[in-house]
Amino acid sequence: MSLRPVALFDFDGTLADTIPLIVQSFHHTLATSGLPAVDDVEARSWIGRPLQPVLEERYPGRGAELTATYRDWNLAKHDELIESVPGMSELLTALTDGGIRLGVVSSKKAETVRQGLRVVGLADQIDVLAGMDETPRHKPDPQPLLYAAERLGVAPSDCVYIGDADVDVLAARAAGMYAIAVTWGAGTAEVLRGSEPDALVDSVDELRDLLLH
Repeated sequence: MSLRPVALFDFDGTLADTIPLIVQSFHHTLATSGLPAVDDVEARSWIGRPLQPVLEERYPGRGAELTATYRDWNLAKHDELIESVPGMSELLTALTDGGIRLGVVSSKKAETVRQGLRVVGLADQIDVLAGMDETPRHKPDPQPLLYAAERLGVAPSDCVYIGDADVDVLAARAAGMYAIAVTWGAGTAEVLRGSEPDALVDSVDELRDLLLH
């Protein structure tokens, strides 16, 4: 890829290793709500879209209740279970040093993303944050990605979007951005490849080489 002046990232599973936290939050929610358990593969497939619509779709009429249960447990365990992605802080520093501006586009509430960024030491490196409340539509719709580009005053074609789920790739393609999928998060390489990203990378080092060359 040719160098883009803006790199936008998904948060969960991309910038930070939140997948165990999220999966355990789903398991807790179902167990305490009297619902059948699901396996980790299914729980991981729910990651990437706003929480309540996903739960409402899966459990009609119970979305709000389940979301409240999930969020209470998730926030209580958040700082304990969230982990850094090795090499990510150094990558963001290298991108900034290279003149690339950085943003986060997530389907979570912005305040929760900010908390996560603080925990993994990345909060000071982000120029724009688009969370769940910034736009009425969400990934795979391109609107939140376009919102971030507009806030930075750049064209979508000047941006690359990096994420770990098929909805990230679909949103990037719909927005006219270069789409990079990473395999260290929620999505399997097979699923990510099927969403047809412009590039698929297996490590932060690969991502660095792609973004800076």
